[in-house]
Amino acid sequence: MNATSGVALESAIVKARTRLLPFLVLMYILAFIDRANVGFAKNVLQADTGLSDAAFAFGAGIFFIGYAVFEVPSNLLMYRLGARVWMSRIMVTWGLVSACTALVHDASSFYALRVLLGIAEAGFFPGIILFLSSWFPANTRSQTMGVFYFGFPLAMLFGSPVSGVLLDISNPFGLHPWQWLFVVEGIAASAVGVIAFFYLTDRPADARWLDTPQRDALVAALRVEDEHKRAHGPASVLAALRDPRVLFLSLIYFAVQMSVYGVVFYLPTRIAGLTGGHVGTKVGLLTAIPWIAAIVGTFIVTRTADRHGHHRNWAAAMLTLAALGIAASAVTSSVVLAIAAFCVAAIGFVAVQPLFWTLPTGYLGGAAAAGGIALINSIGNLGGFVAPNLKAFAERLVGSPQAGMLSLAVVGLIGAALLQWFKSTSPETVRLPQESTASLGKRPSH
Repeated sequence: MNATSGVALESAIVKARTRLLPFLVLMYILAFIDRANVGFAKNVLQADTGLSDAAFAFGAGIFFIGYAVFEVPSNLLMYRLGARVWMSRIMVTWGLVSACTALVHDASSFYALRVLLGIAEAGFFPGIILFLSSWFPANTRSQTMGVFYFGFPLAMLFGSPVSGVLLDISNPFGLHPWQWLFVVEGIAASAVGVIAFFYLTDRPADARWLDTPQRDALVAALRVEDEHKRAHGPASVLAALRDPRVLFLSLIYFAVQMSVYGVVFYLPTRIAGLTGGHVGTKVGLLTAIPWIAAIVGTFIVTRTADRHGHHRNWAAAMLTLAALGIAASAVTSSVVLAIAAFCVAAIGFVAVQPLFWTLPTGYLGGAAAAGGIALINSIGNLGGFVAPNLKAFAERLVGSPQAGMLSLAVVGLIGAALLQWFKSTSPETVRLPQESTASLGKRPSH
């Protein structure tokens, strides 16, 4: 790659990040708020509808059944139709279903709407990972995904106090506060979905907002990378779905997601219990603190990992950190120490995810990437179904509220051990040819 095309490629990447990432982060924020706002509504929702703790745990987790079943077909459709059409469809439909959660009146209606929400949202996250893979070369992808993952803590940072404020509004338009919460946040997602149709660009070759030299350099770099992946990775969707590495990574991601949702669903009620209050504005502000820590920690960790390599080891360390934070949050009775423990946990399970995704995107390309990434995310997100139910089961079995969180911490440690055990493909089969990446000055992810 000559100096001129190298400069054009770097400027194209900067322009693409500037244009695409803020909007993708906004989409992720809304996705996570609509997925996790049930945690904020838990107490008042149960009081108004008579849902038991077991029914709530089952309903909170059953979202992931519909989500998992439709992940692969949804991502394959996005591969065919493009992100502009498919991401817009996903956001509009999930926003409408989320708003309809305001109609919940018993356990059956709660279960049905949670399943429908999972089906509507299926394909969103693996679609974004696939979209980023089609826009950003491998040696820039880790940091790019790290910025995208800011949407997770930002969703909790802003979603927590916003949800708290909405719950503090008394009978808006004759609705219960928890109903208002679902309506407002659902409509916001649908509105952004409509904008996505006009704003997103499916692929660099279609980007009129790139100069011709920028567009040509980016398309050429991605073409070289994709050809290398096709030569050394699974050749088809079916091959990717049967690939042992994909299946093993799915198991690891399952452990990661159990750590994530074990905290997300119960952080507000845990802090409320320690402060002796209800889930409102005060608790919303307190629960925002761990997400600030997660943004700072993820920024530092992903940059450090890109500089020194060994992404797999960094990922294992972060998942271990998450497990230790979860365990500490379970055994302390101090609000300050609990928030500190949740800060440690949040840094760990947010930072591990962009590090984790450098592994499958390092060798999956084309339709195989669409299927493989979706399968990993599909199986992994079943952890979101298992986590609240495992927590409830452990608490009933042991007769202690601490047992549930400690069981999730153990799962995190198992996931960290599996990451260390995982053997990626040899450097010769996952690295791009040296000339296609040298100008970017970054080492490949491993």
